[in-house]
Amino acid sequence: MTTTATTLHHIAEGPATAPVLILGPSLGTSTALWDAVAPELAATHRVIRWDLPGHGGSPAGLIGPGATVADLARLVLDLADTLGADRFSYAGVSLGGAVGLHLAAHHRERLDRLAVLCSSAHFGGAEPWLARAADVRRDGLARLADTAEARWFTPGFTVPRLVEDHRAADPAAYAACCDALAAFDLRDRLAAIAAPTLLIAGREDPATPPAHLREIADAVPGAALTELPGASHLAPAEQPAAVTAALRAHFGMPSAPNGTNGMATRREVLGDAHVDRAQARQTPLTARFQDFISRYAWGEIWTDPTLSRRERSLVTLTALVAHGHHEELALHLRAARRNGLGDAEIAAALLQAGVYCGVPAANAAFAVAQRVLADPDGE
Repeated sequence: MTTTATTLHHIAEGPATAPVLILGPSLGTSTALWDAVAPELAATHRVIRWDLPGHGGSPAGLIGPGATVADLARLVLDLADTLGADRFSYAGVSLGGAVGLHLAAHHRERLDRLAVLCSSAHFGGAEPWLARAADVRRDGLARLADTAEARWFTPGFTVPRLVEDHRAADPAAYAACCDALAAFDLRDRLAAIAAPTLLIAGREDPATPPAHLREIADAVPGAALTELPGASHLAPAEQPAAVTAALRAHFGMPSAPNGTNGMATRREVLGDAHVDRAQARQTPLTARFQDFISRYAWGEIWTDPTLSRRERSLVTLTALVAHGHHEELALHLRAARRNGLGDAEIAAALLQAGVYCGVPAANAAFAVAQRVLADPDGE
């Protein structure tokens, strides 16, 4: 994660050697918009989430009055340069999607693939955005943030973190982003986009209805359009499984079974520290195997509701004892505690293994357990 006075704040996830995928935010949100999607994409890509100026952790002074989408795109290119990414793929929501369209049209040599979510090649003309910018410069963001849920989500759904991010954004930088939306119109450049392009529309999006995405899909050669039922303007937050599945297919990632979130389950059971280390060690040689584990072991087996996670931990401990996999046993002893097993239950499972797997196997397992359970915070 990096923040300087001249660089967009960003979060980097996934192996350093993997292809780079940059994720752009919607106006008023932060990197949190991608919280339910980015970890899955990071199984096979180096995923970079960035904050708009004055949003999340990005400095407000990166843009000023009269800013353009081209200015924001330049900041993204500067970020990519800082990360050493000569070429990258890109997905963005709303204003973040407009940045992606600009990159694809004006910096074709940098972009591999593009996904544009809940966005437009134009945002209804300059007048409403210039009026909003003036209101925000005069009155701040409190009143506008009060209407965020209605503008962003279907009735009854919300993400409090994102609404709070809207309220906490810098008014001057937010207004400058409105200026950028006011001036944006890329309709005459869409046919020049060469990157394979996916458009994702929320069927219940009042800000950028599906017709806006259809207009882009009709103009960009070979573009595909997906409409998501039950999604409004912030589709990655409201329909993360559907968005993840669409992006995985478009960016050449194997699909997760049954739409499950294997990476999220893997993190819940094994802990962030272990998974972060595993991803950091990932290489092109091991990338497909790591993705296989996330999708099938964690996305299908560990998410099957037939057995509880407590029961799965007991089965896993026994299997690891039987085969003498002591490093994995140490990992899953800690996981068993996360899944609610107490030390007495773990000891009973190892004792049971001693009967059916042999005393030497159980003796070695107890030695591992004694070390691990005495240092529960160790990794």
